[in-house]
Amino acid sequence: MALPPEKASELKQIIHQQLTKMDVHSRIREVLAETIREELPPQHQQLSQEDLMKALTRRGIIDDVMKELNFVTDINDKEITSTPKPSTHFVDRQAAVLKKTNIDPTRRYLYLQVLGGKAFLEHLQEPEPLPGQICSTLTLCLHFRNQRFRSKPVPCACEPDFSDGFLLEVYKESLGEASKMADATTMLSICDPVHIVLIKTDTSGETTLVASYFLEWRSVLCAENRITNVAVELLGVGTESKVSVGVLNIRLEMYPKLNKTLSQEIVTTQFSLERQKTAEKERLFLVYAKQWWREYLQIRTSHNTRLVKIFAQDENGINRPVCSYVKPLRAGRLLDTPRQAARFVSVLGYERAPIIGGGNSKQEQWCTLLAFLCRNKGDCEDHSNLLCSLLLGFGLEAFVCVGTKAKGAPHTWVMTYGIDGIITFWESLTGHRYIHNPIKPDDPPIVEQPKPLYPYRTIGCVFNHHKFLANCQPTDAVEVCSFDLHDESKWKPMSGEAIKSVCSPGATTALPPFPPLCASSVDAAVTSNELELQLRMLVVEHRKDLGFSTVWDDQLSYLLSPALAAYELERTTGVSSGNEEFQDAIRRAVPDGHTFKGFPIHFVHRNARRAFAACLRSPFCDEILCCRGDQVRLAVRVRVFTYPESACAVWIMFACKYRCVL
Repeated sequence: MALPPEKASELKQIIHQQLTKMDVHSRIREVLAETIREELPPQHQQLSQEDLMKALTRRGIIDDVMKELNFVTDINDKEITSTPKPSTHFVDRQAAVLKKTNIDPTRRYLYLQVLGGKAFLEHLQEPEPLPGQICSTLTLCLHFRNQRFRSKPVPCACEPDFSDGFLLEVYKESLGEASKMADATTMLSICDPVHIVLIKTDTSGETTLVASYFLEWRSVLCAENRITNVAVELLGVGTESKVSVGVLNIRLEMYPKLNKTLSQEIVTTQFSLERQKTAEKERLFLVYAKQWWREYLQIRTSHNTRLVKIFAQDENGINRPVCSYVKPLRAGRLLDTPRQAARFVSVLGYERAPIIGGGNSKQEQWCTLLAFLCRNKGDCEDHSNLLCSLLLGFGLEAFVCVGTKAKGAPHTWVMTYGIDGIITFWESLTGHRYIHNPIKPDDPPIVEQPKPLYPYRTIGCVFNHHKFLANCQPTDAVEVCSFDLHDESKWKPMSGEAIKSVCSPGATTALPPFPPLCASSVDAAVTSNELELQLRMLVVEHRKDLGFSTVWDDQLSYLLSPALAAYELERTTGVSSGNEEFQDAIRRAVPDGHTFKGFPIHFVHRNARRAFAACLRSPFCDEILCCRGDQVRLAVRVRVFTYPESACAVWIMFACKYRCVL
């Protein structure tokens, strides 16, 4: 690869400055004199280039130089452009350990290397997988200042073989200084931790949140040789938040090398001051919240039974104000409309937080956003917090509602407050929208009242990132509730300043920053084909067990595609279209005297066997798959629609046509 003259000159200048800073020339002279004096016989005092290179390699000087000059171009790059990298960026890739990568020598980087894991005792008895064998895996997900990384999955073991490196850019946020290299003092003021999430994926593709850890990386600022090794003990989540999961061995290294390191005392003092400041803010907010709650109970004694939730536990068992779980979140080019955002949130899997033991009690666990996205599933609170954040990012006035649905089950959903006063409810688990038309109990019986279509029964409070309001109306029934949030006789607000003191970005070091969304890594066409082939094999096996042969009609299978596209469009926009063309095509494909049957079904996972088992539980689908008669032709079509974070809406349609025999 030939460099332009100006680029070659610039590169030479950078290398020369780096070598001068390292004082390489004097070190080479020392090695040269030492080698001639100690290693060569007196009659052979002439040193060849090969001898010198061996001596420099043996003393580690060449390794030091290569580490300092670790900004070579990627193998796949065909040219070098002069366009600078943005100072803030995010990636979702498998980072390689000490492989060639693009490094801007004018930026500051933290190289985080995972050297392995130990004491993952839950996997002590798991046998070592054979080559090519499918097994459960562990994956590390990292987030640091708008950058996201994912490790290669490794087999579950007592000592999992993590060996990944992640290059994290450390940048300043003040306007006009983002491109300048941060010095040690500036980096000490950057209190954002490296959020590490450990995910387990079993052989069926089901994910489990194993651990969530916030790594304090600034200890490297006082390391004399710019490198520090730390052993990170990961604790479990939820009910196991006090139980050790395992230990990660991590090495932290700064690039380029710091000209001046900080003393241990300075770093320790900074950490202590941050903890004191955070503790004081949290203490003052708790005092205020207690006083506010006492005032709320004095309004009406029945308020004690309403679902007014001020604090919620995260996956690590830490109590945080609910307002800290919501923040305006922009999806960039990944989502175009609020309704598309609602559809995306609804295709993330729903799973209640696991609990040990029986009973109907529910485990409290509001996940941080990174843990929710990496696991790709969560409880209704996780879905509501994400949807509210996305709607706020789209410029809507959105709130998370805390209340109950049918049979008094606790539930959360999202509400948007229109400029014209229209209240819209958004069900985060389904993407459905409902307009709220309150019933007016004081109207005479002759006046027809609206019939609520939404499943919600009571509402205790609403909140977003800077507001918290508790329902203080005589009844908390949603159908008669007034949502005039500015009327303090109906909604008791918390102080905006109090919420801001503990929930605004950077207010305390205890708040995990929100990660950006990542584009899907799933190829929709490839995944659709794979699932369709697997389902065909399962159908053939199923019919063979019943003693039936199977003949596929590829043309009929293809004709099912418009119906699946229409179903997804309707889920996203609420508009039904294309049904006329689909019906016309099917009528032409089914001859006179033949019968057509079709069965569509929707999933949010990509496990063919699991989907097929669910289809068999439907009598309509079972009737198609077990169809017998004259000239029976079967069809199946799979259409995978991808969304950010590799979330997928999977539509499957089974169909058959056959001649009716009397």
